[in-house]
Amino acid sequence: MALLLALTLGFAPGLIWLAFFLKEDVHPEPRAMIAKVFFIGGLSAFFAYVLEFYSKDLFGGYSFIINGLSEANLTPFLGFAVIEEIVKFLFVWSAIRKSPYFDEPIDAMIYMVTGALGFATAENFFIVLDNSVGQAFNVILLRFVGATLLHALSSAILGYMWAWGMKKKSLPFYLFGGIIFASFFHSIFNILVYSFNNLLIYPTVFLAAIGFVVLYDFEKLRKEEIQEESQHKLTPFLSDKT
Repeated sequence: MALLLALTLGFAPGLIWLAFFLKEDVHPEPRAMIAKVFFIGGLSAFFAYVLEFYSKDLFGGYSFIINGLSEANLTPFLGFAVIEEIVKFLFVWSAIRKSPYFDEPIDAMIYMVTGALGFATAENFFIVLDNSVGQAFNVILLRFVGATLLHALSSAILGYMWAWGMKKKSLPFYLFGGIIFASFFHSIFNILVYSFNNLLIYPTVFLAAIGFVVLYDFEKLRKEEIQEESQHKLTPFLSDKT
């Protein structure tokens, strides 16, 4: 019973957000491919945990002081964010790079969000197992609008840069920029949560702002995909008329 509850509470936030973001896809991806990337994203969480465990001494302890930024040790926040963003990307990339279904730039955003939600779901599952029923419900509720959404949004930013790298034929440059942006926003969120743990309004507002940006990015890619598709359909028609 406890395991069933853990599975339900652990999977619910990720699956709800996944259903939301999949609506942004112009041409929906096969469910089997979505499930594969979601699962691989979950596996990436274990790999990231191992890297973080063995690198924590390198980054040093948490000593962030909001009123004394010059005295702060921000390395753990940035270091762990970089590790997680790179690991999520590498696992998703390995899963889709040779797939025939990865055939549109917007797919980079879709699959990055899917893998990120798998990553967050693995975290949620073990957090639930480590808490009582009442505590687990409260923690998962907070993570639904917190860490789970954070992973989706930061990876969506990286996916957006990946998409533009494909469009501009300059993939390494855009991927590097995507990792920088995703890690920056990820670390800022962690700092806000750590610094204002009794005032969750700050990290929530921050995520809402990033969420609007990500939805705008999705919409921009959607419109471009629709326009390109219309042009391809229109070109043969115009050729017949000339």
